[in-house]
Amino acid sequence: MDNLQKIAMLIDADNTQVNKISPVIRQISTKGRIVVKRAYGNWKKDALKPWENEIKNLAIDARQQFDYVSGKNASDMAVVIDAMDMLYRDLYDCFVLVSSDSDYTPLAIRLHDSGVYVIGVGEKKTPVAFRNACDEFIFLENLDTPKKKKPAQTKSSGTTSNKKKNTKQKQEIDAPDIEEIHNLIRIAWNSYQDDDGFVNVSSAGSYIMRAMPDFDVKNYGYTKIPEILASFPNKYKMERRPGKGTTTIIVYQCID
Repeated sequence: MDNLQKIAMLIDADNTQVNKISPVIRQISTKGRIVVKRAYGNWKKDALKPWENEIKNLAIDARQQFDYVSGKNASDMAVVIDAMDMLYRDLYDCFVLVSSDSDYTPLAIRLHDSGVYVIGVGEKKTPVAFRNACDEFIFLENLDTPKKKKPAQTKSSGTTSNKKKNTKQKQEIDAPDIEEIHNLIRIAWNSYQDDDGFVNVSSAGSYIMRAMPDFDVKNYGYTKIPEILASFPNKYKMERRPGKGTTTIIVYQCID
């Protein structure tokens, strides 16, 4: 299902890999618009400190949940309470439960019984009962983790020519990494391709905006997404198809 309008994503941070959260959001964004992103955990724990940057960068609402009993977290109960409150508000057409904990099986069943679409996200060790209680289950191991960019270095120089060169190098350093856009274009292709293996560029553009709200093609030196595709003929095959009236539909296929 890829036409969901109001998706609520609830993340059990105690039972989820922090380095997989960005890929999870990108994958769920192929299904529709995420309107709620909440992560639950006892943020005072040292084990959850790596979450801070991801929570800030991905605009996730962090919900503090203290451990009332030593050795057992209470995040699962907080997720259940919030999920039921949200269900009764009747505002969401999909709930995403991000955890590998079998304790969420009854919640998934209850949400499913109410008619909303339920997506589970967890590791392959997730019990079958929880996986089967969802309409769809996504394995974290199958999601690519973004690679960290190596910092570029420039050499300082007193000459005018070298200063110009260094200015150009600095601009290249400050420019966004287009590989990230290539990754999103490929995700869109995997998700939306037609029977011929092509994807409408407008569908890919809508997905990229959901996955990366600050996306602006001009930041990469282009004016339209088709220009990016045309600049990488080793990566994409493009076709123009007649649309309604005088409109032309541009589609693409990943070839590398």
